[in-house]
Amino acid sequence: MNVVDSCGWLAYFLDDPGADFFAPAIEDTAQLLVPGLVVYEVSKRLAQLHGTTWVDKALAYFKQGRLVHLEMTAYAQAALAAQTYKLHMADAIIWQTAQTQGATLYTQDAALAQLPGVRYQAKP
Repeated sequence: MNVVDSCGWLAYFLDDPGADFFAPAIEDTAQLLVPGLVVYEVSKRLAQLHGTTWVDKALAYFKQGRLVHLEMTAYAQAALAAQTYKLHMADAIIWQTAQTQGATLYTQDAALAQLPGVRYQAKP
């Protein structure tokens, strides 16, 4: 199973450098998990940049994967991970979502690079 963080989705949709790193995980829809927080973050940014038409396109992609949310204890675990690893809230929740699902998290966020279950590539 695969999870792509918000920046990875944005790189993919905007065809930014690094999009090729995320493409295999995004396009393998049978293995794709989409955290609810990613839907929010990506939709917000795409609306700011390009309007609601792009949000609709993103939703069509997201729907090809499986939407996942955390249970109460997993949110508490995300809070502890944020404290332990010095992560921002969104990073901790997305990482914890991947951990809870036994998935690999694809990211270019250096703060997540050394965490278990992370496939990291530095931004080009």
